[in-house]
Amino acid sequence: MGTPLGDFIRAKRDSIQPQSLGLPDHGRRRSPGLRRSDLAARAGISVEYLTRMEQGRDRNPSVAVVNALADALSLDPSERNHLRYLAKITGGECSAHTQPAPPPRDVRPSILETLRLLEPGIAMVTNRLGDVLAYTSAYESVTSGTGLLDADTPNLTRYVFTDARARTFFADWDDVADEQAFDLWLGPSVENSEWFTTELAPIAGPDFTRRLNRHVVPRRGALRLNHPSGCELQLLRETLDVSSDAQQLVVFLPADERTAHAVDQLRRRPHGRLRAI
Repeated sequence: MGTPLGDFIRAKRDSIQPQSLGLPDHGRRRSPGLRRSDLAARAGISVEYLTRMEQGRDRNPSVAVVNALADALSLDPSERNHLRYLAKITGGECSAHTQPAPPPRDVRPSILETLRLLEPGIAMVTNRLGDVLAYTSAYESVTSGTGLLDADTPNLTRYVFTDARARTFFADWDDVADEQAFDLWLGPSVENSEWFTTELAPIAGPDFTRRLNRHVVPRRGALRLNHPSGCELQLLRETLDVSSDAQQLVVFLPADERTAHAVDQLRRRPHGRLRAI
C-alpha cells in the first residue's frame, strides 16, 4: 500500500522531463517522466531505497534523504515544505491515538473583533478543511445566491465538489478544486483531515480523490467569480494564519476598478452583519 510521501515523489517524478534537468532522453518508455534510476542518482540514494519509499515499504526517510530528494526534483519552496510535511505524517510524527473527529469551530473573540474592524471589506475565517467559521457582511454579499452559505455549517470544500453551482460561480473551478483538495493535507490535524476526506469521498466522487492524491501545490492566483447577479469579480487574496487555532483569516481585495464598483453595488443590497457560525 502506498503512502502520501511515496505518491508525491512518484507523481512529481512522472511530471519531470529528463531534458529539463539536463539528462539524456532514453527514448520511449512505458511511463512518462524521470526514471527511478536517474532520480536516485541525483539524490545519492539507491534505486532499491527509492522504490521502497514510492511503494510505501519505507516510511521513515531521514531529513538528509528528504532534502536530497527535494534538490534532485528541483522543488520550489512550497513543494519542499509539502514534501517535508508528507514525510512527517508518513512517519507517524503528526498522528495521534484519538478517534478522528471534526475540528473545533470556535473563533477567538480577538479574531472576531479583527474581522469586525475589516468591515465593510470582504473577509472570512476558515480552516484547511474549508469550514467557513465567520465572515463579514461584504463576504455574504459576494457569495449571495450561490448556495455557499446555505448550510448550517458552511464548508467551501464540500461546496466546490458537491454543488453544481460552484462550477459556475468559480470561473476557474479546476484551480479552486485543486486548492481545496491540497489544503486538506494541511488540515487542523491529520486525524481531522482523514475524518473529513472519508466523509466527503463517497459523495464527491473520483475527481476529488484524484485531486487529493496528485499533490500539486496550487499557485493561488486571483480568484475570478461569476456572481449570480451578472457581476464578474476578480479578487486578490491575502491570508493571515492563526496557527494556534489552525485557522486562517482571508481578506479579499478587488483586483480592478470594475470589480471594486461591482462589489460596492452588491454591498448596497440588504444583508446581515458580521456572522460567526
